[in-house]
Amino acid sequence: MNIPRTSNPRIVIIGGGFAGIALARKLSKQEVQVVLLDRNNYHNFQPLLYQVSTGGLEPDSIAYPIRKILKNFPNFYFRLADVESIDSENNDLKTNIGTLSFDYLVVASGSKTNYFGNSEIEKHSMAMKTIPQSLDLRSLILENFEDALLTSDLNERNALMNFVIVGGGPTGVELAGALAEIKKGILPKDYPDLDTRMAQINLVQSSDCLLKGMSVEASEKAEEFLEKLGVIVWKNLRITNYDGTTATTNSELSFRTETLVWAAGVQGAIIKGLDDEAFVTRGNRILVNEYNQINGFENIFAIGDIACMVSDEFPAGFPMMAQPAIQQGQQLGDNMLRLLEDKPMKPFKYKDKGSMATIGRNKAVVDMKNFKFQGVFAWYVWMFVHLFFLIGFRNRMVVFVNWVYNYIRFDREARLIIRPYKKKLKENK
Repeated sequence: MNIPRTSNPRIVIIGGGFAGIALARKLSKQEVQVVLLDRNNYHNFQPLLYQVSTGGLEPDSIAYPIRKILKNFPNFYFRLADVESIDSENNDLKTNIGTLSFDYLVVASGSKTNYFGNSEIEKHSMAMKTIPQSLDLRSLILENFEDALLTSDLNERNALMNFVIVGGGPTGVELAGALAEIKKGILPKDYPDLDTRMAQINLVQSSDCLLKGMSVEASEKAEEFLEKLGVIVWKNLRITNYDGTTATTNSELSFRTETLVWAAGVQGAIIKGLDDEAFVTRGNRILVNEYNQINGFENIFAIGDIACMVSDEFPAGFPMMAQPAIQQGQQLGDNMLRLLEDKPMKPFKYKDKGSMATIGRNKAVVDMKNFKFQGVFAWYVWMFVHLFFLIGFRNRMVVFVNWVYNYIRFDREARLIIRPYKKKLKENK
């Protein structure tokens, strides 16, 4: 990999997400060599992926080059690489560009879509965990309406304009709200010769409430907002299969749809070598202690979505969201410096700063520790928080200007088919 040898400890970080970047920033000016590996050369702000999928933002406004984030830091090296396996006995790892040794290893590989073993759903549905996936979904949504113009078959036209979103968490709720606003304010203008009133947005949730993990008030208000936007909310319903045209459920109900978006869950992105049952727990996450050390190792750590730190308050581990990842990255940075100075490490304590989700224009729900609120003020808070955590002044300005423009004009300028996507091509990927 052409990483220079050094007398300083080499700390290798796998993953440039929230956790990996937070850790790298903490270590960047210390007497250590930091090597960050990622399969992409950019940090991706995942909470806004749904806006890329629905034409609200272009992908470069929610992505930022990793090299630029840490460009002024000495002893920092980035390599574009896909980590294939970890050899914990010899303290090295194998990638598609070569082998690299380490003194300390931090796994921050994040999460991936969880299809719960259903290969048919995985094959035919659309995911929204990466920028390429979001661009594919955007193209498919727009191409469906183009195809709906060309068919005289009413059933086929309805299937092209019928959208099924599986999963009532923040991702599913926000995507459903965005699609409903497109149906209401944009499609009639773009397709005057198509009866876009026939378009349906179905949100399917397997439990009895949306936004599980948030308050009852947030769940009920989110459902109310969605229904006012015209979204059909299905609760206590589970999608059991999808063959590309028909989604079956655990009831007699089925959906004829050309677009099924799977947002029903995520699992840890495990790397070979740390996939033993002794390390891995529910959700494909790696068990760590209160210092983020992987059980059984002193020099290998895991942070962010991939890490499962069990506590009395969080028996299943901390939620797989940005805040726990950022805090763990920052805390581990401090702890690694203490470790190198032969000082005792400090246990991680999660500071819950709350949860939020937006359901569309002037509609959001926010749960904070001491109070909860919904509506217009919650929507402004949601926007401010997301702008604050975006990396880069340009990205913040571009996103802000886009939001202001979209709000005033009730428009989404990025509804472009940059690279055509056809579902039949998915089988060849």
